[in-house]
Amino acid sequence: MSSLAPGDGIWSDEAEWAAPDEPEGLDADADVALEQPVLAVVGRPNVGKSTLVNRILGRREAVVQDVPGVTRDRVAYDALWNGRRFTVVDTGGWQADAHGLQAEVAAQAELAMRTADAVLLVVDAMVGATAAEEAVARVLRRSATPVVLAATKVDDERAVADTAALWSLGLGEPHPVSGLHGRGTGDLLDAVLEVLPSAPRDLTARAGGPRRVALVGKPNVGKSSLLNRLVGEQRSVVHEVAGTTVDPVDSLVELDGETWRFVDTAGLRKRVRTASGTEYFASLRTRAAIEAAEVVAVLIDASEPITEQDQRVITSVMESGRALVVAFNKWDLVDEDRR
Repeated sequence: MSSLAPGDGIWSDEAEWAAPDEPEGLDADADVALEQPVLAVVGRPNVGKSTLVNRILGRREAVVQDVPGVTRDRVAYDALWNGRRFTVVDTGGWQADAHGLQAEVAAQAELAMRTADAVLLVVDAMVGATAAEEAVARVLRRSATPVVLAATKVDDERAVADTAALWSLGLGEPHPVSGLHGRGTGDLLDAVLEVLPSAPRDLTARAGGPRRVALVGKPNVGKSSLLNRLVGEQRSVVHEVAGTTVDPVDSLVELDGETWRFVDTAGLRKRVRTASGTEYFASLRTRAAIEAAEVVAVLIDASEPITEQDQRVITSVMESGRALVVAFNKWDLVDEDRR
């Protein structure tokens, strides 16, 4: 076992997690209704947000690692607790004085806070309230969005007493939880359901949901930029650093009156087995997104010659049996002779 801190990137007990019971008549693989309450999970980097999200979902979905800033995009997951469905949005770390890429991640987190029906603020109980938490608490107190405060990494009784200091944030009762062991997550979810608006609906009405289109390609080919253009908002973090999309990011796009679900995936590296840490799990998640899609759009950088890596991505999609669309991005960078 590695020397990771409690609640950070340890999935050894994942096999013991029990998936929540599905409502009667609901296909576990079917897409859920488009409109349901949204819970935004926010906090500074490396406080265990993604680990807690995985625990809430009862399965490993969000990529977690013992490195600050692993979650960069707003990533939405469908959750179920006590018969109620809601959407969990796992955001990147929020920092008041962020610069560069982290500033864009912070903007994503702020957007999630503004658009969510409730906010789950995650604070590391081992560290206590920092200047970053005090800053975000001021923002949350000014908003009308209900807030639930989670004190994470509380793995034993001795750590429970430390959570009392978080009352100073002025956001109500801190709920001690352990994303690693599952301690307190039931009480936390009960508190979440108390503040989330009730949205009862017929979950069996939509059998299949919108058709799924996966955007794939090598890193930094422009998948996130294309998705943002289709959606019309800054949905994925776009940056010159290759690999800024880690988790697949779903967006619903209406085209000619029909709704499609576009999935922006992490760039496929040359060899999944040679990737390490976050890249490895993100590559596996991308391949799972391909399997779940009906159509796969492979983006190729038109400003560069087609590489062996591009061919490998296309071959992977063809072998999956999915409908294939090859799109040449960055066409504006191609000279007249090559066009």
